Amino acid sequence: MIQIGKTCTLEVVKLVDFGVYLNAQELGQVLLPRKVAPKECNIGDQVDVFLYLDSEDVVIATTKKPLAQVGQFAYLQAVATGPYGAFLDWGLDKDLLLPFGEQHREIEEGRSYLVYIYTSNVDERIVASSKVDKFLDRIPPPYDKDEAVNLIIGGTTDLGYKAIINHSHWGVIYKNEVFRTLSFGQKVKGFIKQVRSDDKIDLILQQGIQQEFDKHSTTIMFKLKQANGFLPLNDKTDADTIYAKLSMSKKAFKKSIGGLYKSKQITIDTDGIRIVED
Repeated sequence: MIQIGKTCTLEVVKLVDFGVYLNAQELGQVLLPRKVAPKECNIGDQVDVFLYLDSEDVVIATTKKPLAQVGQFAYLQAVATGPYGAFLDWGLDKDLLLPFGEQHREIEEGRSYLVYIYTSNVDERIVASSKVDKFLDRIPPPYDKDEAVNLIIGGTTDLGYKAIINHSHWGVIYKNEVFRTLSFGQKVKGFIKQVRSDDKIDLILQQGIQQEFDKHSTTIMFKLKQANGFLPLNDKTDADTIYAKLSMSKKAFKKSIGGLYKSKQITIDTDGIRIVED
């Protein structure tokens, strides 16, 4: 089913001076303006487009890719405010409305906000909401242990970082298992560590991290973070120096940095070890 607010592939059925018309089935023929249409476009061609409503609430197509579609979360900048709410830049010519009733707090122009994009039941307009909690955890979590997932960092807690999983659920990445900089709204890959009996979800950023990061690895990564990502230690460093700085044997140190290197968490250089930055 072809939906407003989604990307779809449509057939060219008519050529006009100001663009081409596409067959959107139950939505009728939809205009793809000349300025965003492919240069070589003929009747019968298939074109990937995004459908939305123009300023006159008419369905229109574009080949531009929005930063997010209906049913997804995104971190978007407020570019203006008006009598009906705030307007967000989502990558299209027409900005996205965030109505006053869907704002969790007053929106300030120039700042970015985590929002959910949906179609209004009242008038089928595409709008945003910053009251994101009501759009999450609406179904039981369908995830398996070690399953790869897409994450959006949505905030911090005493435990670590909150993240939106596959645009559907909240999860937590524990701070003692995070060894790189994460920022609000950042999109990252992750894995399901476990789904608990209360349906709360624990996440990890590196598959198998719970085995790889033994107590020595955790100590090394903690010390690296304290030292801005670099320690002047490697497998050539003498045992006394390693023990003085990390309180572990050289054997344990070499085993741990080997595991951290294989999991692409650090690099091992002639002058020491460094955290790998994304």
